[in-house]
Amino acid sequence: MWYHIDTIAVMAMTLRTDDELEKALAALAAAEGISRQEVVRRAVLERYERNGHAARVQESSARLIDKWGDVLHRLGTV
Repeated sequence: MWYHIDTIAVMAMTLRTDDELEKALAALAAAEGISRQEVVRRAVLERYERNGHAARVQESSARLIDKWGDVLHRLGTV
């Protein structure tokens, strides 16, 4: 197994597309000078990061509302 030490584990995936997605992928790839695979990869990672950010904002908001909710309510009724 010594010869697998520096091997990067990757997994192949088949992505089924329709005409609309194929057209969009080709246009984005050409405009950005990257492969269609890279367009999909970046889109997925961007969405993943965005969802993580949204979850952190929700958690932070919930903590602040727990801590300052009564003050915010009083300020809103003045």
